Formats: sequence, C-alpha cells, structure tokens
Amino acid sequence: MTDIAVVASGYVIGSLPLTFLLVRWRGVDLRRTGSGNVGAANVLRTSGAATAVVAVCVDVAKGAAAVLVAQVAGGSSTPVLAGGAAIAGHIFPVWLGFRGGKGVATAAGVFSVLAPLAVAAAGVVFCAVVLSTRYVSAGSMAGAGTLVTAVIVLGAPTPVVVGAVAAALMVLYGHRGNLGRLYAGTERRIWDRS
Repeated sequence: MTDIAVVASGYVIGSLPLTFLLVRWRGVDLRRTGSGNVGAANVLRTSGAATAVVAVCVDVAKGAAAVLVAQVAGGSSTPVLAGGAAIAGHIFPVWLGFRGGKGVATAAGVFSVLAPLAVAAAGVVFCAVVLSTRYVSAGSMAGAGTLVTAVIVLGAPTPVVVGAVAAALMVLYGHRGNLGRLYAGTERRIWDRS
C-alpha cells in the first residue's frame, strides 16, 4: 500500500458521515436543524446526551482508525498525514457536499494515538473551559491550542508537532463562525436546545 493510498484512506475514513447517519435514521437531519452542523454538540441539542456520547466516540474512533491503519501500512510520517487527512475528511466530507463537523473529536482520536499525553492535557483544558463558560466552541478552541503547546513541551517528533499545528488550524477554521457569535454574545451554550 503506497503512502498516497494510505493518506487517501485516512480521508475516506474521516469523511464517513457516521454521526449524521446515527441520527438520520431517527428522522433528524442535522444539516437542517439546530446549528446545521453534523458534530456532537448539535447531536446533543437535537438528539440528547446519550446519542451525543455515541457520536463523540464514533468520531474519535474514525481519527484513531486512520492513524492505526497508516502505522501498519505506511512510513514514519504517513500516520500524521493520514490523521490530518481524516480530520480534513470529517470537516469536508465528499458525501455531504463537503459540509461536515468541526474536527474536534476526530482530531482527539488522531492524537490519542500519536500523542496521548498531549490529548489528555487538551481534554482537561477542554472540560475546564466548557464547565466554566458552558461554551463547547470555547472549550474546543482552547483544547486545540493546548494540544499544540503540549506536543511542543513534551518533545513530540517534528511531524507530530506540525500535524498538531495543522489540526489546530483546521479546528479554528471550523469554528470561525463561533468566534463571531462569541464576540457578539449570541453563541449557544451547551444545554441550549435547538
């Protein structure tokens, strides 16, 4: 399996719209309800906490799977590239017209394999920010920044550091609308219904 094929498989794995399908069978189209996003926060608002937990697990699993496949089949930098492709696939899935989630849970899955201690640190910051502000978006962006800081402080290999920076930029790009709403004071809090 060539490195290109492995990275492409990362995109395919990340792009699988499993969260969308998880709630679609119940008659809920995430693209047309709540925030219109197919991520776990919108699942929470539209389908409840239990379904949202499953959605997070599924999206984390996609990121981890893409890296694990690449570790078996690719070279030393290929797992990072495949992980980045999985995050991009989740944010820009071909199956949903390139309108997907924001990549947070998938990135957590990617780096839970590549840099588990950094993900643990990012997870603590994410939870602390969400609990204190009730904004998932703020927690997500703070977690992304923490991931980058943690991989640098922990001395991760250069490809992992570069991958973390790229992942954080993708997460921030996915939250560009949230930044505007946070500034305007119109952002939904975690328990706000759709």
